[in-house]
Amino acid sequence: MIRARVVGTGHFLPEKVLTNFDLEKITDTSDEWIRQRTGIHQRHVVAPGEGASDLGIQAGRRALEDAGMSASDIDLVICCTTTADYIFPATACVVQNALGMATTPSFDINAACSGFMYGLATSDSFIRSGMYKNILLIGTEVASNRMNFQKRDTAVLFGDGAGAMVLSASKGDRGVLTTHLWSDGSGREILWFPAGGSKTPITRENIDTDVNTINMKGKELFKRAVVEFVAAVQVALEAANVSIDQIDLFIPHQANQRIISAVGERLGLPEEKVFSNIDKVANCTAGSIPLAFDQAVKQGLLKEGALVLLSSFGAGLTWASAVVRL
Repeated sequence: MIRARVVGTGHFLPEKVLTNFDLEKITDTSDEWIRQRTGIHQRHVVAPGEGASDLGIQAGRRALEDAGMSASDIDLVICCTTTADYIFPATACVVQNALGMATTPSFDINAACSGFMYGLATSDSFIRSGMYKNILLIGTEVASNRMNFQKRDTAVLFGDGAGAMVLSASKGDRGVLTTHLWSDGSGREILWFPAGGSKTPITRENIDTDVNTINMKGKELFKRAVVEFVAAVQVALEAANVSIDQIDLFIPHQANQRIISAVGERLGLPEEKVFSNIDKVANCTAGSIPLAFDQAVKQGLLKEGALVLLSSFGAGLTWASAVVRL
């Protein structure tokens, strides 16, 4: 059987760090309030003029180096982001050009915090079908330059960052074992950014209003996230024919430490099997899971043959799960 195997990973974080103490100076919040509710201590933010492509290019380059591949080896580039450089063209095209990939097909996926998981399922399907052999899959996000820092419920949550994977066709039992996707558009207003699209263009009248920033119903989001995270994981485990005890590491989307902990507890996983980096990088949306995956690899938490459980939940509403054997 042909599977999509992870053969290289990489991530990139902007140099500038914005701590909770920095946020105390610009919004009505405190380090204690942020830590208690989110588990976040700091987040990385881009410099003026930097966009999602800049982070994605660096993460993609590192993943290629890790895989021992050159640009000419890649058959497809997928970029998962909600903060594209432009309305069009796709950010993936910007990344592809910067990496010297000539005419390699490239496109974006926007599924919010589940974006990378949707990209993983898409990549897996392309590889299993035989259409492509080597895919560069990137999750990249720049939330800081569109944040209303007077809204502390959202201002404290997000960070800028990117992660990338190179997925290659491989025979055997290593690779993506199963992927599962869900969405529920009736919950779109639980977490959304109303302005900027064709429905509500940005105008002089609304540019400084709440429609031109992230809007979130935190309590509703928390409850729904925990329920769907757990259900999605159970579907993935059953489909892969593995038990939770066989999982070497669970890498959930890094949305909020309280959500991460609640899901881990409901699954009966010990703390050391639930990866968390949210304290250092905050919620990097579509960049969250690939960034965490690469850090787990680099920290020696994932060895060859390890079983990795992935799950996400985000705006849309969208959620997803997967099991991968490294």
